[in-house]
Amino acid sequence: MLQFIIQGRGGQGAQMAGDILANVFFREGKYVQAYATYGGARRGTAVSSFIRVDDQPIRLRCNIENPDVIVCFDPSLLNDVLLRGATENTFVIINSAQPPEHFTGLGRFRIVTIDAMAIASDNKLGRIVNTTLVGAVAGLLGQPTLEVLCEVVSEMSPVKVDQNLKCCEDGYRLTRKGGVK
Repeated sequence: MLQFIIQGRGGQGAQMAGDILANVFFREGKYVQAYATYGGARRGTAVSSFIRVDDQPIRLRCNIENPDVIVCFDPSLLNDVLLRGATENTFVIINSAQPPEHFTGLGRFRIVTIDAMAIASDNKLGRIVNTTLVGAVAGLLGQPTLEVLCEVVSEMSPVKVDQNLKCCEDGYRLTRKGGVK
């Protein structure tokens, strides 16, 4: 079973990123469990999306205690609560222009940084980084496939479909080639 925690701030697209990944894995024939939690109902408060993916029906009905992947939209959200339960095998993907070494004080995790903000800006998406980060997740894990991911992104993107697809592909290719910092 793969377990994901996606952490962001309201308005950054963390929930949409979770919805995209859940839909892609489901479309690829996996069993999926997805849910989200919110801080205060306003922009800028913490938002978390949780996803479980497996080839078998998922019977767990508890919080994710040992995530395989943590995606952090905003490095200011990296704290003991988010990282609790992460192990040396957990991928911690951070939206940051800083190199992974900058975050080594967090613990012994598999830290990957990607400047999703720069990719989004280059592709005229402004500060919308969710499609870049879901592409990075898929590229890093080798699943889901880029083809199905792009199908779902194009269907779920409310606007700027071509720009969202390009960001997704850029994030995927960066992590597939090992080109992330």
